[in-house]
Amino acid sequence: MLTKELEKIIQEIVKKSAKLKDKHTTAKGAPVNYACIFAQNKQEYDELLVAANKIGKIIKETPTGFLFQIEPTQTIAGVLKLLKIRLPDPTRLELGDADFTISNFNEFEKKYLSKKGFKLIPKENFYMIELMDPEFNVRTYFSNPPLDQQLNIF
Repeated sequence: MLTKELEKIIQEIVKKSAKLKDKHTTAKGAPVNYACIFAQNKQEYDELLVAANKIGKIIKETPTGFLFQIEPTQTIAGVLKLLKIRLPDPTRLELGDADFTISNFNEFEKKYLSKKGFKLIPKENFYMIELMDPEFNVRTYFSNPPLDQQLNIF
């Protein structure tokens, strides 16, 4: 896979995820914090890793895949610096996801968590709100605190 193909996938995920966010929330200007590509098989995963290594470096290994700090990339929702390549997972058939930074997370959580498509996902040192809509082949997340803050990447 060429880095141009990887760039195209990243742009498509952020664009579709931003549309999903804008359809269900009023957080229209929320900037992208990180993006994740859901590999659908081992070959695609390996190709994505090779391409991602050309535009960034691995900064964290997670149980579900590698997180890269990439060259700052301009997207429809701001500059992207973090990219995850997710291992193939039968529960992740979408193209990928993007995570957006919400300025007033508590207010956002109160307003949207009870609405259709939103789900709270507690993690070890943070929590996130997942947004899914069957009309979209991406997912959208809102993390508290955002991943760049968790990793001190600004």
